[in-house]
Amino acid sequence: MRDGVKCVAVFPTPLPDDPQKWEGWSKYNSTNPYERLCLDAQQNPTDELIEEHCRELLRWWQKKLPLKNQPSNPVAQLLRAGLEESSRYLTEARMELLDPERRKKVDAVLAAEAEQQAIAEFNKVLAFSIADGGLRPEEEKALQRFGADHGLSEEKVLQFIEAKLKETGTTRVVPEPEVETETVVAVAPGDAKSEFLRVLQLSGLDSDSMTDDQRDALINIAENSGLDPGDAEDMVDEYLEEIDRKQIAEITKGKGKPTAAVGPNGTNAVKAAKVKVVDEPVPATSARPVLSPQQERKRYPNFSNSLGGQMLLIPSGEFIMGNPFPKAPPNESPHFRVTISRFYISRFPITNAHYEAFDPLHKSKRAPATGDRHPVVYVSSLDAVKFCQWLSTRERRKYRLPTEAEWEYAAKGTDGRRYPWGNFDKRGDLANFADKNTSFAWSDRQIDDGYAESAPVGSFPRGASPFGIEDMAGNVWEWCSDFFEQYKPARKADPHGPPSGAKRVYRGGSWKSRFASLQTTTRSANVPNFSCNDLGFRIVCECES
Repeated sequence: MRDGVKCVAVFPTPLPDDPQKWEGWSKYNSTNPYERLCLDAQQNPTDELIEEHCRELLRWWQKKLPLKNQPSNPVAQLLRAGLEESSRYLTEARMELLDPERRKKVDAVLAAEAEQQAIAEFNKVLAFSIADGGLRPEEEKALQRFGADHGLSEEKVLQFIEAKLKETGTTRVVPEPEVETETVVAVAPGDAKSEFLRVLQLSGLDSDSMTDDQRDALINIAENSGLDPGDAEDMVDEYLEEIDRKQIAEITKGKGKPTAAVGPNGTNAVKAAKVKVVDEPVPATSARPVLSPQQERKRYPNFSNSLGGQMLLIPSGEFIMGNPFPKAPPNESPHFRVTISRFYISRFPITNAHYEAFDPLHKSKRAPATGDRHPVVYVSSLDAVKFCQWLSTRERRKYRLPTEAEWEYAAKGTDGRRYPWGNFDKRGDLANFADKNTSFAWSDRQIDDGYAESAPVGSFPRGASPFGIEDMAGNVWEWCSDFFEQYKPARKADPHGPPSGAKRVYRGGSWKSRFASLQTTTRSANVPNFSCNDLGFRIVCECES
């Protein structure tokens, strides 16, 4: 739970004269009377303790009253309205808590708020538990323990689980006998080859466009599917030869060289509808001059914004959006081809320091023990949008949240990789996720990424995306501009989600996520004003025409 509900407040004795050395002074106008007096409601403070805290706080503020005549004094600017209002708020809190009937009502309200927050935290843990498309028995037991630890009855916990399973279409995973596990998991060589051929067709690559890195990534995919690397190399060569033969045949017919695009049923569009693909106009959203990636990088160099944040260019390109792999979660499929126009994106998520240049009061909301370079959290998507508007006005550029398509393209590039760094997993030097430092049911006890909660941005440079964008997997989830909707199987250019909706999307996983949830295609969503301790954002800046 957050401090606002638990009412945990530090009350050092004597109270420091410098307000920056303790946070209790800033609670004077809290809606929670316990919090105003720096008391913990759960410890059932005595009347004597209530009197003592009120007396010490009133004395502290009394000493600050001369600052009212020094408006330019930095401490006076920090305390602001408290110089006028603190005595009234503190006295009201004292009277409310010393009256047994009024205090009983306060306790009832706080208990209800605590339950609501416990439910919100439970639902979040529940969402993580079913992120991979199923609920395992051990995870359901962990959910029951979590609910009990947070004051939720077993009956309520079961109701929440059933409702979430019904809402998402997720089912409980029935464990199979250990003897049969290998037989079930193993993929027949023939099936693995068919699946790898489908991945090759979806890549849209030919012998001219396939780079060595892309080839290596495809071989890694094949290995992960159970194919022998040598067989996979042969399949790639055969696939490229077949594509080249078809392209030569097209040129001979005078149709020009077609693109190895993906047809609506996942087949190669060159084979399915050659003339249509060649003659179809490019689905662009603007009349921008067509530049090569190299020309775009030269014309639109990387830059640092006025806050010191690095903005890196993502050149125009095409990629497969969504999850093309077997058993993809329903909200990540079907996959489809997307054309993206160039844009800038921040190299790192927005940090505490950068966000607090916009909203200095956010410093009191920081997650415990986080510094200036930690990603900002406890920000809703509405807060993130306001930050972008403020920065746009400040610099006369157009900053905004990334669309889902822009975010996924910046994370995965053009080669269909599972994670920003490629297709290998289970390493603690790539991302910050639920490892041995965390205590979730799904925590990987074999890996140590070095952090129990969030890490300073840039702590995992080996996990960078193909474009050099860091922290796109793990650490904190990141808001996107799109409202959530199911994918539709159609080729798109610079797609945007619906203009409104009940939930807004965030991407990338966090320090609370299992490793599988760090994939470039993983999606989650919540109401636009939702905020928590593992959800932040990064920004996009539009390129001038």
